[in-house]
Amino acid sequence: MNSKLVQRQKIRYRIRKKVAGTAVKPRLSVFRSNAEIYAQLIDDDNAVTLASASSRDKDIAAQKVTKVEKSKMVGAAIATKAVALGLTTVVFDRGGNLYHGRVKSVADGAREAGLQF
Repeated sequence: MNSKLVQRQKIRYRIRKKVAGTAVKPRLSVFRSNAEIYAQLIDDDNAVTLASASSRDKDIAAQKVTKVEKSKMVGAAIATKAVALGLTTVVFDRGGNLYHGRVKSVADGAREAGLQF
């Protein structure tokens, strides 16, 4: 297996030992592929996804902007869904990726749209 993938998996497990979401304060999990980015609000106590957003959503995919700007839109979209559910605070899970670039722009977009973490 690819050593970079193995390393990222180890980092993910290390993060997940410390970070867990509840119904009141869910985990904002970010998954970044080469082309797209996905975000989910997860309640780990009940093992259920409360809301999700991705760069493949119709309104975001229609935009002709860079991947970083799309990531910011995904962050804003997940934040508006969270606020609609009555959630204001979340725990951020970067999914083993470095906190910069697209992952950071998801966090910035979510913060600007009203989430706290």
